Amino acid sequence: MLDFAGGTVVHVNSGTAGLAACLMLGRRKDAGPGHNMVLTFIGASLLWVGWFGFNAGSAGSAGMQAGMAMAVTQFAAAAAGFTWMLIEWGMRGKPTVIGICTGAVAGLVAITPASGFVGPIGSLCIGVAAGIVCYWGCTGLKHVFGYDDALDAFGVHAVGGAAGAILTGVFAVKAYGGTAGLLENNPAQVLNQIVGVGIVFVYDFVVSIIILKVVDILIGLRVKDEIEREGLDLTLHGETVQ
Repeated sequence: MLDFAGGTVVHVNSGTAGLAACLMLGRRKDAGPGHNMVLTFIGASLLWVGWFGFNAGSAGSAGMQAGMAMAVTQFAAAAAGFTWMLIEWGMRGKPTVIGICTGAVAGLVAITPASGFVGPIGSLCIGVAAGIVCYWGCTGLKHVFGYDDALDAFGVHAVGGAAGAILTGVFAVKAYGGTAGLLENNPAQVLNQIVGVGIVFVYDFVVSIIILKVVDILIGLRVKDEIEREGLDLTLHGETVQ
């Protein structure tokens, strides 16, 4: 299986663990919109810049593969953010900064496993796909199953990571990463990617449920209702967030 910078072992892994935690914890008592749009924008911007080191640095040297990994990271993130904006605009009548930030992060997630193996055209396709499937993962999928994923860990990281990992098998270019994909007459690579994603999802979900159950038995997973309503910043740390 191809996974250049951890799309499967980081993002599918963590997103699946987040889903397990959502199901074990249950819904929040008071679920509201994002606390601070400006901080969200700043955080997404810092992630975008840091991701260049994350993906390009996985090449282990300052060569062609690192340069291409940096370039395709930019292309995919921009394409996903733009795609999310268009979908949100069409579905809800107006684009949002939060949505564009979420879309950009989805693109970064999706290109991570592919960054050392695909070229510019492949990265743009992966970015567009990430914008579409992650929007669905954060809206339709979440509402259908009714889990309360506050930061869309599953919808962005697991769904986006899985999409990027599978599409790596489609768009991989032998000249960049040493392995051909479906478009270069290697359809078996797509199957390898699907099997890898499936194994990670099942293993991580089962192990996460076991760990969460043990923690619940030993110390509990949730605070009391009144502490949750008042806010953990204040009740546990004596601090407030403005």
